[in-house]
Amino acid sequence: MAATTAKRSLNYLRATFTVLLVIYGFICARSAEEGSFLDRVDLIAHEAGHLLFGYFGEFLMVIGGTLGQLLVPVGIGSYFIRKREFFSATVILFWLGQNMFNMSVYIKDAAVMELPLVNIGGGEGIHDWNWLLLKFNILAYDKTIGNAVHGLGVLIIAVSILLGFYFSFKNEEIPEE
Repeated sequence: MAATTAKRSLNYLRATFTVLLVIYGFICARSAEEGSFLDRVDLIAHEAGHLLFGYFGEFLMVIGGTLGQLLVPVGIGSYFIRKREFFSATVILFWLGQNMFNMSVYIKDAAVMELPLVNIGGGEGIHDWNWLLLKFNILAYDKTIGNAVHGLGVLIIAVSILLGFYFSFKNEEIPEE
């Protein structure tokens, strides 16, 4: 039986894509209020969450938008993990972190309610986070909670980028002569 040596080689396409995620993540973190091209995808998941969770009562309908926004990337990421496509899972983890930036803007707007709302069902729309924070009597902490969610987004993106670089390398078995 021949002995083998493990050699790690860099997948340049993955490493380059991870560098692009570093740049995009930095832009998103610095200017979360300005939005990004993923915001439209996040909005679809958010609104679908309201529709899906709306069957389970008012509280879940209101928080369902945020749950939908989180569960879509978690579900897709779980799929990639089950398929052992770990690099792809790190990209989806990045998306989850970017979602946190999006959510943080909405949370920090809860008291002033200046953001335009999407109203799919007709009638008068509500500001999810205003409703939720008022329900728990913590509306005065909207900025603090929003900043914490933003910080969690930074942490998730940092982990996704580190893992992205890690999974940009692959092990190759090289037989020894």
